[in-house]
Amino acid sequence: MENILLWIGRIAGVAGVLLSAWAAVARLRGTYFAGTFQVGTLLLVGITGIIIACFCLLFVMTMRPRR
Repeated sequence: MENILLWIGRIAGVAGVLLSAWAAVARLRGTYFAGTFQVGTLLLVGITGIIIACFCLLFVMTMRPRR
């Protein structure tokens, strides 16, 4: 369980950062849409990915016993 949450956290974090960066660059270029999605929606999805990653990694940290 711990390894699964760790990998989910890592993958969600990287995907969230990449999606947020893509949305920020697209917005700075002056576009409002990327494909059929609004750039603001993509930014929110990226932020959500980062938050999910934070919660998964925090849960893994609290599951480990203290030394």
